Amino acid sequence: MKSSNIYASIKQWKQLGDTIQLWSFRCDSKLCFVLNVVRDADNGGCEGSVLLDDTATFRGEKNAIPNLSVGGFDVIDNIKTRLESVCPLTVSCTDILTLATREAVNFVGGPYWKVLLGRRDGRTASETEANNLPSPFEDIDDLVAKFVAKGLNVKDVVVLSGGHTIGYAQCITFQNRLFNFSGTGKPDPTLDSDLREDLQSRCPNEDGSNSNLAPLDPVTVYKFDNTYYKNLRNNMGLLQSDQTLLTNSSTADMVRIYGMFPSVFARDFGDSMVKMANIGVLTGQDGEIRRNCRVMN
Repeated sequence: MKSSNIYASIKQWKQLGDTIQLWSFRCDSKLCFVLNVVRDADNGGCEGSVLLDDTATFRGEKNAIPNLSVGGFDVIDNIKTRLESVCPLTVSCTDILTLATREAVNFVGGPYWKVLLGRRDGRTASETEANNLPSPFEDIDDLVAKFVAKGLNVKDVVVLSGGHTIGYAQCITFQNRLFNFSGTGKPDPTLDSDLREDLQSRCPNEDGSNSNLAPLDPVTVYKFDNTYYKNLRNNMGLLQSDQTLLTNSSTADMVRIYGMFPSVFARDFGDSMVKMANIGVLTGQDGEIRRNCRVMN
């Protein structure tokens, strides 16, 4: 099957607009571990286990805390359905997810990078393993440690975090910064006061607001650019795992550079995405090519 057919399928569904831009691919950053570099119980890597629904034998990774704001699974389902009608059991759900991520980033003004194909899909998933992924509550040391464990480095942490220039997060992922930061009973003092007031109105201190949404980048919500880094320097990072990049001199310096030079950010983002998408892939006879991305064959 020609790759152009894959791209045509993805581009058709990109016409859904905000659904794809702001839900399916909100994780084109450290939370791409959620969609592209998820680990199942038996082997780690980019094998699409987050797409699997719960079964009688395991709870899927969609239930994990780091995955709370992930959505758009129906978009991947629709692309898969079209591809199966043309070339059944040829394109894996993992390859679809990886390509769709690249296409969506490029569609909203981000870089374009080469995606190698031939990944196969994993045969299990683990909520427990997914809960070990980088979460919105990490400090810089824990964040770096989890990236390094995947074969990435400090630079990858900073550049992939820049994917938070698009998308939304649920209130539950940052509400602690608004009302009871680190058990103090007070807001996070590093959070910009105007942004804090806006977020408190979106996310009142009650359970019913947990699933409300706020933009990860409130300045250029619909555009993939380097504004995320400028936001951090203005204390406008939404997640604790965003703002923590300024607590380390090395990562803070990279934040400054990416905020100044958008072309450097675009180049490095593509390079890091290539690295991440090649972590622990299944090929050859390992895994399978699912007919339905939500269930094993």
